[in-house]
Order: sequence, then structure tokens, then C-alpha cells
Amino acid sequence: MVTENAALDPARSADASAPRTVTLQHAGGTTPLEVLEASDGRSAIDVAKLTKETGLTALDYGFVNTAATRSSITYIDGDAGILRYRGYPIEELAEQKTFLDVAHLLIYGELPTEDELASFDHRVRRHTLLHEDLRRFFDALPRDAHPMSALSSAVSALSTYYEADHDPRDPDKVDKQTIRLLAKMPVIAAYAHKKSIGQAFLYPDNSMSFVENYLKLNFGIQAEPYVQNPVMVRALERLLILHADHEQNASTSTVRLVGSTEANLFASVSAGIHALSGPLHGGANEAVLQMLRGIRDSGESVERFVERVKRKEQGVKLMGFGHRVYKNYDPRAKLVKQSAEEVLAQLGVRDPLLDIAQELEQVALADDYFKERKLYPNVDFYTGVIYKAMGFPERMFTVLFAIGRLPGWIAHWREMMLDPQTKIGRPQQLYVGPVERHI
Repeated sequence: MVTENAALDPARSADASAPRTVTLQHAGGTTPLEVLEASDGRSAIDVAKLTKETGLTALDYGFVNTAATRSSITYIDGDAGILRYRGYPIEELAEQKTFLDVAHLLIYGELPTEDELASFDHRVRRHTLLHEDLRRFFDALPRDAHPMSALSSAVSALSTYYEADHDPRDPDKVDKQTIRLLAKMPVIAAYAHKKSIGQAFLYPDNSMSFVENYLKLNFGIQAEPYVQNPVMVRALERLLILHADHEQNASTSTVRLVGSTEANLFASVSAGIHALSGPLHGGANEAVLQMLRGIRDSGESVERFVERVKRKEQGVKLMGFGHRVYKNYDPRAKLVKQSAEEVLAQLGVRDPLLDIAQELEQVALADDYFKERKLYPNVDFYTGVIYKAMGFPERMFTVLFAIGRLPGWIAHWREMMLDPQTKIGRPQQLYVGPVERHI
């Protein structure tokens, strides 16, 4: 049993500066555990000495109730539908800032001044070129290799070109690797796309912005000039910002866990890419598009599909609704929906999949079944529609997620390396196998 120690509760204690504690009652007696206060949101119980003092450990599948670290990067209030990067609401950043603004904010802690942004942008542009041997790395991959597999492999291979700069305790070297990865991973991602469709690779054009360059690398061809569409540029910029960080999710936790061994930044991010490739993490936007296409092709009404979801018919799932953290409307989803409408309006087309998505959202949000279960659209619900309209194949959707998430991964890796309390990740277990036996 865990009870709060009222005598040390600041709200009720004569000594308001005394730490708040909870008391764990167990077979061996009672153990006070300090409550660590958050700057915003939930507090945490410090269980660092739990096993030493009680002989017990905590079992928490999926780390649902466990904070693995202190972090000052991203704050989420899932009940209220709030997402902030370094204190700034995601809505303000997505509407008013560029992706490099947000990358600087996440990695260095503050939005850049005009001069700082110019310097940051210049440094990123100077490092976009890949070593020619790494360009040829893609020749060894089969044409049907999944772009996420190609991306993670090439990012891992990238570490072999800069082995002299891997020291995670050297700030100058860490900064070099940070800029290199920010500059080169989008190029690698574009080459993974080009490889999959059999087109020649383009060299980066450093006269263009980060997002413009990425679009040209994906859709430009050598035989003709590439014309930028400002609506597409802004839509992709917004999507990358919305995906830039989401605190301790599976891929970010993977980056931190691998980095806790003092693995280099490229190796740690490569591991994060693998984690993101899982369908339960980064593949949801593909699943949403497949669901919408299935409704369209079957000819059934949205209302009938929703009823089948509620009856939990085998193989029938409502994708893009609900979230492990959010119990309210995902704040990112509103902005993605707006971008989807803007992109399709600019293209002068009406995608029936967007019509189905909007009707599905309307029907589900009016149904008590979904409201009672707090199932609201998440960021994946509309992203696939936008990516499809831009011309990206479905297998590139998770790659785009990875490009957006890159600043967050880097920021968490750096924060972990600077934290004096960081230890190599090594979870406990509750052993349930055979007791000692002999041959």
C-alpha cells in the first residue's frame, strides 16, 4: 500500500519547504519515498532506492506509469490536448515558425534570433552533400527495399565517415555531428525514395530552404527544372514541425536507451528509425489510408463501417483515432486537417478519401461510444491524405515522420548526455521461470 505522508505535505505542513513524501507499506515495514515535483503536470515518486531499501522492484508493462528521466524539452497534457515544445504551444510554432526554427528550439533550448537562424541555416546547408561512396551504398540495396530500412542502414553507415568526431562528451564534436545529421538525413531519405522508384539521384541545391531542397530531391528530375509549389512547401514545413518531438515515445526512448551506452549519435538515431518503423508507432498513417481506401472500394457507408467498429467485428478497426497519451482531440490533428484542405484546394482536386475521412470524423465524434472512450482523431488521421496528394508513395510516409522527428531525437540524445544522473539503461524483471533444478 502507498499512502501520502500528510505530515510532510507542503499543503498541510508547518514547514512548507519540507519535501512531500508517500509511504510504501510492505512486509518488511514502511519506506518513505520522496515526491519529485514537475514544473508542469504530474509529479513523480522517486523509486531510485526502492530495491535497495525494500528488496522489491516495480513491474510496469509499457512504462505506462514510469518516468525514465527528467526532461525540459516537451510537455504534453493528454487530458487537455496540450503539446508544447520548450514551453511554446505547438499551434504557435506550426503557424509562425519554420522547421529549422523549431529544430534550433528543441536542440538548443531557445528560438533563434534572426542572426542565429541565419548561421544555423548556413551551417546545415554546408553539410548536405554525402560522400560519393555513401551515394553508391544504395547500389547494393534491392530496388524493393523498404525506404525505412534503407534510411536506417545508411544513417548507421554514415557514422563510419566521421569516427573522429564521435566523442559524446566533447561539445564541439557533438555539435558537428548534430549539424551533419540534420543536413544529411533528409538527403539520405530522398535517395531511399529515388532508389525505390528507379530514378537518378540529384545533388542538394543549397540555394533552397530545408523543405524546398527536400521536395526537389524527392520529385525533381535531371531532365527539367523543378518548380516549387509554395502551398506544398508550407504544408510539409508544418507537418515536420508537428512531428518534431513527442517526449518519451517508443523511438525517442530507443534513442535514449541506445545512447545511454555512449553509442554515437548516428547509431542511436539509426536505432530510433528502426523503432519508428514498427506499425504500432510510425506506420499508423499508412493504416489510415488503407482503411479509407477499403471503405471507398467496398461501397459501404461510413455509418455502417462505424457500427461494425463498435461491434468489434474481426479485422475491422478504426485507425487514426485514439492515442496512448491524448484523451482529447490531438492538437496536431486540427492543424493537419487544415493543411489537407489547403493542399487539395490548391491542387484543384477533391480526394474522395478526404471526404470519407471528414465524414468518418463527424460521425464518430457525434457517437457516445467514441466520446465515452475518449477516442478522438490523432495526428495520423489526415497526414496520409496530404502525403498522397504531394505525390509520396505510402512506403515513404514513415520516412517523412522520421525526418520530422529528427530534431527531437537529437535533442533528447544531447540532453541525456549532459545529464549527470544518466546511467546505462538496464531494466529489472520479475522472473517467473522455473526455480532451481538439476540435470
